[in-house]
Amino acid sequence: MAIGERIHFFRNLRGMTQKYLGMRVGFPERSADVRLAQYETGTRTPKADLTKALAGVLDVSPQALAVPDIDSQLGLMHTLFTLEDVYGITIGKLDGEICLRIKKDKGRTTNDLLQMLFAWQEQAAKLEAGEISKEDYDKWRYNYPEYDTTHTWAKIPPKEISDFFNNM
Repeated sequence: MAIGERIHFFRNLRGMTQKYLGMRVGFPERSADVRLAQYETGTRTPKADLTKALAGVLDVSPQALAVPDIDSQLGLMHTLFTLEDVYGITIGKLDGEICLRIKKDKGRTTNDLLQMLFAWQEQAAKLEAGEISKEDYDKWRYNYPEYDTTHTWAKIPPKEISDFFNNM
């Protein structure tokens, strides 16, 4: 799903009009709806600062808007092939159903992904058991990793930066 479709999805989910969302991110009232329509239809692509502003108003992570383009089944297949290459995800069969598996021996990146998936599964299980509402579950998903209490996910600074501070 392209970024425009994600903006449209979350705007509708929040019950906002194009004009309202456009004005909230700073567009003039007279052109706010037209500008938002351009982004939602893919005529224009928002830059990083606008994506961040839209995410803030929509109460989601900017990453929730910038989902890889998987509009077609063919695009989704190639995304899955990339995941196999990068994360060691493989396809298999379990109880007669197709399933995806993560090889634990692919390295730290795969182990981190595995932990993230365990956190997701934990939230899905809570939803299924009635321990959390669908609204809470969606808030967890659309703002991930902000509400993930299982681990702290942080970017590690490049070696040059850490060396610089260590040598001060």
